[in-house]
Amino acid sequence: MKIGFIGAGNMASAIVEGIVQKGFSQPEDIYLYDISTEKVQAFAKKIGAHAVNDPQEVIKTVDTLILAVKPNVIKGVLLEAKDAILQNDPLIVSIAAGTSTEAIYDVFETDQPIRIVRVMPNMNAMVGEGAAAVCGNASAAEEDVTTIIDLFNAVGKAWPLEEKYFSIFTAIAGSSPAYTFLFIDSIARAAVKNGLPKDIALEMATQAVLGSAETLAHSKENPWTLIDRVSSPGGTTVAGIVELEDNAFISTVIKGIDATIRKDEELGKK
Repeated sequence: MKIGFIGAGNMASAIVEGIVQKGFSQPEDIYLYDISTEKVQAFAKKIGAHAVNDPQEVIKTVDTLILAVKPNVIKGVLLEAKDAILQNDPLIVSIAAGTSTEAIYDVFETDQPIRIVRVMPNMNAMVGEGAAAVCGNASAAEEDVTTIIDLFNAVGKAWPLEEKYFSIFTAIAGSSPAYTFLFIDSIARAAVKNGLPKDIALEMATQAVLGSAETLAHSKENPWTLIDRVSSPGGTTVAGIVELEDNAFISTVIKGIDATIRKDEELGKK
């Protein structure tokens, strides 16, 4: 399968490196286009892929076309590529946030079936630990969706998900790395407040959160059972948990997720 990318920024580069390292695709079967010509040429040379100067050439060559562009430019990209896509019929894969499969299809103004798969990845794909939701439109076959799930499993973990749940996924996986970074930084700042240098505090907090995520991922227990294991009667952890809950820690996190979902739904309507 020949795979083309329109847009070769950080996310696209992470996907390409992942699928090559995991053997999902061979470098010579990957075609890259980006307006930053020098950057894409250097990256293509590094991994052994093709850097292409014309997006139309990518579309004419590949079986699967991944649109790795920002939501604010995807319509323009599709309009420019419209004729080539209708003529060559590649599988269209979009990773543009807040852009539905219906919105993508509507750009073409045609009755011709177009296979479209929408993916919501997150930035952790850049370290091979991404989380991605995948859905296809009515024209996309189950095999198309499965293929793209396998592709994104090469840079983390991917799940099939009905498109109506994508705003929720955006909040709990797409945006949540930012909330996690905020949490880690808050832990480190608390350590600084109590006398520990920031650099070592941040390193320690990051490792603690990383290890906690790994522990939960490999455990069959629910989070509260693990919390109980850390908490000794009358101990330090219980004191901290009670203080966090006195200040509405859980409900505050939920409110943040709710706000993210609402915003994503608003952007989708636009």
